[in-house]
Amino acid sequence: MDRNPPKRLRVAEEHHTFTDGVEKEAEEGAVDVSIIMPVHNASCWLDECLQAIVLQDFTGSMELSVFDDASTDDSREVLERWREKLEVRGVSLLISGHSSAQPKGVGFAKNKAISQSHGEYLCFQDADDIMMPERVRLQYDASLLHKNSLIGCRVWRLPEGSTERYTRWINTLTQEQLITQVFTSHGPTVIMPTWFCSRKWFQEVGSFDEGGKGVPEDLLFFYQSLRRGGGLTRVDECLLVYRYHDNAATHSVTEETIWRLRVDFLQERVLSRWENVTVWNAGKQGRKLYRSLSATNQRKVKAFCDVDENKIHKGFYTYEESKERPKPKIPILHYTAAAAPFIVCVKLVSRELVSDRPSLRSVNGRYNDIMTQGVCPVRTAREPPGSGRQPPL
Repeated sequence: MDRNPPKRLRVAEEHHTFTDGVEKEAEEGAVDVSIIMPVHNASCWLDECLQAIVLQDFTGSMELSVFDDASTDDSREVLERWREKLEVRGVSLLISGHSSAQPKGVGFAKNKAISQSHGEYLCFQDADDIMMPERVRLQYDASLLHKNSLIGCRVWRLPEGSTERYTRWINTLTQEQLITQVFTSHGPTVIMPTWFCSRKWFQEVGSFDEGGKGVPEDLLFFYQSLRRGGGLTRVDECLLVYRYHDNAATHSVTEETIWRLRVDFLQERVLSRWENVTVWNAGKQGRKLYRSLSATNQRKVKAFCDVDENKIHKGFYTYEESKERPKPKIPILHYTAAAAPFIVCVKLVSRELVSDRPSLRSVNGRYNDIMTQGVCPVRTAREPPGSGRQPPL
């Protein structure tokens, strides 16, 4: 592979280093692709990350825009050591940051890196991940065809075998499922470390939430992109080594925060349009969903349905925490007696199982999208998703 493919350079190459609190206003269109990289105490990962950027086979113009979010290690020094190698490759390096006592969060850092950048397209890169040589080229080509979309890719997980189910989910979703599975507990169906989009679309959606630690800025932006009518597309090649480690920013976001956002989005996008609904799962997860709904949407739940005879035998679920009198009692039905539409709230059934069992398909012949500890709206169903033994995923 030619490590220095010919590329179109900017007319004037300069060393741009921005000091604390100083931003450079972006000049749209001056560069084809800006690689956007927030950094916080990432020095141990940066050599691998930056080497991968140098090895990109994209022949258009590129820059690397970094915002250092109060690092206390030698991340800045490592970045500066790579400046010459990057610029020999034709990649401009823009660095800014702050040295406050506390970091201001991933959303803040991404917004700052974007605001100082010039690219017509944005390639988001976490400092602890490694892009494959063809990543920018293939995602750039996809973005030209899908200008109002978030473009993702498949990933390798490092260490190998970590978050195995999650990784398999990322890599095996169909194009249709990128849309239908947006309510899952896994979060965005096109995961943030793989995002690539046009600057114009980013500006249409709006900036990242800057709430800081504990705020899932990626999920909030993802939902807002969908509200704006944005598309989702994945390049079906592994273009990123996606690293898992204890210090990853994602660990600061609680499951309850994710749950609340998901349920709110479900109510906004689905339940607001339905007059009534059956919750498919009378167990713990289905009851939690019911309790999480607004009072208006709780009244739309006409029944739970299940395959468990013990749950069905109880006859109804009483919402003990309700302040209403009498307390709401929701019937629990066998799935054959339940009426559509459904919110399916059970473990994911693999396509390998479903493909051999047509009874697990909806009546229109399409697969029901059943979420791992999640929720999914479906209009019709014949037989119970989750019936029978479920293989490990």
